[in-house]
This record gives sequence, C-alpha cells and structure tokens, in this order.
Amino acid sequence: MEYINAFWVGGLICAICQILLERTKMMPGRIMVLLVCTGAVLSFLGLYQPFAEYAGAGASVPLLGFGHLLYKGVREAVDESGFLGLFQGGLKAGAVGTSAALIFAYLASFLFQPKMKK
Repeated sequence: MEYINAFWVGGLICAICQILLERTKMMPGRIMVLLVCTGAVLSFLGLYQPFAEYAGAGASVPLLGFGHLLYKGVREAVDESGFLGLFQGGLKAGAVGTSAALIFAYLASFLFQPKMKK
C-alpha cells in the first residue's frame, strides 16, 4: 500500500503542477518556488510530517520535500546558533542535494553534448 500511496500522491502533485503550467501564466521557475515554499509552510504548521508518513516518497521526492528539508535545517541551526542560524541552516541542510545535482549535471554535460536553444 505504501507504493500505491506514494504513486498517487506524487502523481497528484505533478498533475497540479501541470495544470498550473497549462492554465495559468506561471513560469516553471515560479511553480518550483511555490512547491518549495509550500513544503516549508507545511513543515512550519506541523502538517508535512504526517503527510510524508502517509505518502512516503510521493511527498519527499518532489520539491515539497526540499522545502521541508530547508525549514528543518533552519530550525535546527536557529536552536544551536541563534539568529545566525537563519543564514546557515538552509545552506547546510541543502548542501548535499545541491552539490550532487551540480556534479551529476556537469557529468551529464560531457555525455550528451548540450546545445543552446535557437
């Protein structure tokens, strides 16, 4: 049942994003920012953790999970370092995922000969 919940929740998130792309004038970057901010707000309200336990990877893999990760990192850093934690928490929490994305994108650029759009 975990796989089914992850599949339909992740699919619903993707469908909502596709509807936003098709029916509004929102650009993809703004939709991605909306997802990250939604994940952070759900975490702040205490709603993300029960949602993630129900949906599993359907909730944690999309950008909602990244927003939750950033919020959690900032909250922990503020508890440890006070005000300066606002600036360092998100960077620490998201560093591994961001670094991996950059490294794999760089390696993929060697394999697939990227071209500029005309």
